[in-house]
Amino acid sequence: MRHAIDPKIDCVFKALLGSEENRNLLIYFLNAILGADLIRPVTEVQILNPYNEREFLTDKLSIVDIKARDDQGRRYQIEIQLLTHADLLPRILYTWNDLYNHQLESGQDYGTLKPAYAIWILGENLLIGDPYYTHRYRLRDERGQCLLNHGGIYLLELNKFAAEQVATDEQRWLKFFKEGEHLDADDLPEWMQTAEMRQAMNTLEAFSDKERAYDTYQARQDFLRQQRSIQRERRSLEQALLDERAALAAERQAREAERQATDAERQAKEAEREAKEAERQAKEAALAEVKRLTALLKAKE
Repeated sequence: MRHAIDPKIDCVFKALLGSEENRNLLIYFLNAILGADLIRPVTEVQILNPYNEREFLTDKLSIVDIKARDDQGRRYQIEIQLLTHADLLPRILYTWNDLYNHQLESGQDYGTLKPAYAIWILGENLLIGDPYYTHRYRLRDERGQCLLNHGGIYLLELNKFAAEQVATDEQRWLKFFKEGEHLDADDLPEWMQTAEMRQAMNTLEAFSDKERAYDTYQARQDFLRQQRSIQRERRSLEQALLDERAALAAERQAREAERQATDAERQAKEAEREAKEAERQAKEAALAEVKRLTALLKAKE
C-alpha cells in the first residue's frame, strides 16, 4: 500500500462493514461476534444507511455507525468509538433502545418485535478495572434467567485484546482492527489468510491507492485528531478542577481540624480553670469549717 490505513478511522470502518460491495463482510462480522447468541446465523442483510464517500468529505458530523436488518427481521447497529467519555454508557443504552423501539410502525403490535443487537468497538478502555475485552449484556435476572431473547449490547475493548494466536473469527476481526494499520498487503500473516480478511485488506488498499479515498481518510483522521485534542484538553481541565476542589477540601479540613484542636485546647484550659476554682473553693470551705470548729471549742472553754 502507498499509505498506511487505520481500519478504526470511521470512514474506513464504515466502508469495510457498511458498503454494499462489502455486504458479505458485514454478514461475516455479525456471525463472528454474535454467532453463539443467534438462534440462526445471519445469511442476508440490508444495510439501512450504506456508506457514501461524499458525506465524509462534506459533512464532519455525518452518521458513522452502521445499521442493518437481516432477512429474519433482526436489527443490528455497529459503531466504532475511539474516545470514551462520561456519558458513553448512557448513550450506548439509549441507541440500543432506539434501535429496538423504532421497529414498530403504525398498526403493528408488540408481537412483531424482533431482536436488536448493538455492537460497539472501543478504542479506549471504558470498563476500568475489568480485564476482559468482550462484554455481552442481555436481558437476564440475577440468576441468569433470560427475560426475553431479543438481542443485547456487545462491547469490544481493543486495548484489552492481546491475543497472539487467533482462535476464533471474533479474535480475527479484533486483531485486524487493532493491527490492520501495520499490515503488509503483500505479506499478510497466516491469521489474515481467509477470503474475507483479504477482501477487508483490499478495502484498506483502496483508501491507500485512490487519491480521492485517501483524501477522505486524511480529512476524517484530521477531524478525529482535533476531537482527541479537544477531549484531552477537556479532561486536563476537568482533572485540574478536581485537583483544585480536592485541595480546597483538604484546606477546609485542615482549618476545621485546627479549629477543633483550638476548641479542644480551650475546653481543656477551661476545665483546668474550673478544676482549680473547685479546688480553691474546697480549700476555702475546709478552712471555714476549721475556723467554725475552732470557734466552738473556744466557746465551750
